Amino acid sequence: MQSEAPISDYCVLQFDLEDSETKNIAIGHSISYDDISLGGHLWGINCYPRGDREEEKGEYFSLFLYLIGDSKGKGVNVIFHVFCLEREGEASAFSSFSDDKRLAKVFSSKCPEYPEGHRSHGWHKFMKRSVLESFFIVNGRVTLICTIMVLGAGTIPVPPSNISSDLGCLLKSNVGTDVSFILKGKMIQAHRAVLAARSPVFKAQLFGNMADATASSITLQDMEPATFEAMLAFMYTDEMPEDNELGGSPTQMVQHLLAAADRYALDRLKLMCARKLWDIISMDTFASTLACAYMHSCAELKSKCIGFFAVENNFKKIVFTAGFIWLVQEFPDLADELKETIGI
Repeated sequence: MQSEAPISDYCVLQFDLEDSETKNIAIGHSISYDDISLGGHLWGINCYPRGDREEEKGEYFSLFLYLIGDSKGKGVNVIFHVFCLEREGEASAFSSFSDDKRLAKVFSSKCPEYPEGHRSHGWHKFMKRSVLESFFIVNGRVTLICTIMVLGAGTIPVPPSNISSDLGCLLKSNVGTDVSFILKGKMIQAHRAVLAARSPVFKAQLFGNMADATASSITLQDMEPATFEAMLAFMYTDEMPEDNELGGSPTQMVQHLLAAADRYALDRLKLMCARKLWDIISMDTFASTLACAYMHSCAELKSKCIGFFAVENNFKKIVFTAGFIWLVQEFPDLADELKETIGI
């Protein structure tokens, strides 16, 4: 029996952020859309204008797709893709490097293959409220385009890949390591083949004509151990560190990680760091974030930062920060570009 073709549909969601009821909605309270029928199942979407978790303090917009009713004992494989429309009515360029706006998950009520019964999947931090309000409100309304694709209805469920978990365990166990790196007195062990497969820079360094190709230990003078470990974790698992693993200054840590990704040609990690820095940008972090994007050739993040600065209420506050004064002194070309953006 041949597998069935994917079934897909999309819906357009609009909600008024300036409506008094929506504007004053409490954290953890949602706006629900629950009449989407697709692939023999009924689906709903929950939008949380001020986020679904108290610890985010209402700074993020949350969004989740959920399965309504029973999945009839089978996991339902779904790809869920969401993007906003900008003020011009075009699909957001923000989504072009924010791969977290697309997910592939198994939705189910309790069944042998998926005993936990995952009915809902989505994003706690779909987008920062300040970003949403700066770029995506048209006449007080935000428009979301949501695409739902149900894969292989009627086929035998296959568990998701666990290769990243297995390789992550390999890194932590140090089994079979054949190269070590010394950073500020700390030794970190790794596998040459994995590093070479993930980074063309490491491939040239560890298997080319460089002296490091025959060395069992390599000393790195200009990188923090925590940054190198976070980069290695990505190379083995293809995942960014969790927020609670970024230390006391997430912005600074992610900036260092972006620099490391640029150095070792890890393009996906570089854009993931860019997305993270954009998610947490503020008046105080603007200057260092823009400088990071400029120094490490991240055009996507640089463009977003300049757009953020061009918003009138933003640049009037940013120009009085210590970071902006530093930016003008250290990067006069960037300062000229910012002045040109606002017509000075």
